[in-house]
Amino acid sequence: MNSKRDFQNQMNSKVQKIEQILQEYLPSQRGYQSVIMEAMAYSLLAGGKRLRPMLMQETYRLFNGKSAAIYPFMAAIEMIHTYSLVHDDLPAMDNDEYRRGRKTTHIVYGEDMGILTGDALLNFAFETASRAFVTDPEDSLIIGRALGILGKKAGIYGMIGGQVIDVKETGREIKKEILDTIYELKTGALIEASMMIGALLGGGSAEEVGVVERIARHVGIAFQIQDDILDVTSTDEVLGKPVHSDEKNGKTTYVTLMGVEEAGRIVEEYSQEAIRLLKTLPGENEYLEMLLQYLIRRDR
Repeated sequence: MNSKRDFQNQMNSKVQKIEQILQEYLPSQRGYQSVIMEAMAYSLLAGGKRLRPMLMQETYRLFNGKSAAIYPFMAAIEMIHTYSLVHDDLPAMDNDEYRRGRKTTHIVYGEDMGILTGDALLNFAFETASRAFVTDPEDSLIIGRALGILGKKAGIYGMIGGQVIDVKETGREIKKEILDTIYELKTGALIEASMMIGALLGGGSAEEVGVVERIARHVGIAFQIQDDILDVTSTDEVLGKPVHSDEKNGKTTYVTLMGVEEAGRIVEEYSQEAIRLLKTLPGENEYLEMLLQYLIRRDR
């Protein structure tokens, strides 16, 4: 890949294909309950870089995966990520009115439907992922293991667990060890799920899936620290959501603990270790390496 422009062009093309996959797996808007399908589509198709399904697919390609069984898992991981954002935006949580430059789900459909939309996306994510059994019935054992990863990393030992600690500690001064745990679980877990499922379905060994998990953990923590930095250095227009929201919500971040410069240095450390680990794996995927670098060093 010759330039940053080449990477961006490839990324745009990949995002378009992921958008097509998401639309394919969304439920039809029909029945007396059709408003929930409409709200699910509004939330899921609100834009974004589609980083988690992209990481899943690119890790799958790193291990030379070729089956269409990856598609329902790509859709499922984005549904789970989206449900978490819908619930994050609710008045009882971050109380945000805008995300990705447009009104949040509960502002458009009401708080009750906002709650139900998140619930529906989470439930439908597993219904969607289970369709991989039909696509590749001969790999049912591996697909079952992938579902286990998806459930664990999205649940109380992953994203929800991190969210619980985050909510419990909001408004308090917390130690770096607790903050690291929040970042590992709340942000890192879905990135870990994405890359681990890609590696597993692609044919990676247990040891290789373990290395991928470590790569993703580094990327997830660095991604969240960079988010902390952008919350104080970016603008609403560039970021697509309100800046200074961490300060407004009384949250401790890497920036509040150690400042922008030191936080940036730590991002660089995590980045270098993630790339080092990636290079120990047997496959090659230049785009995946550039994608990891982009995620960690992004400016929006």
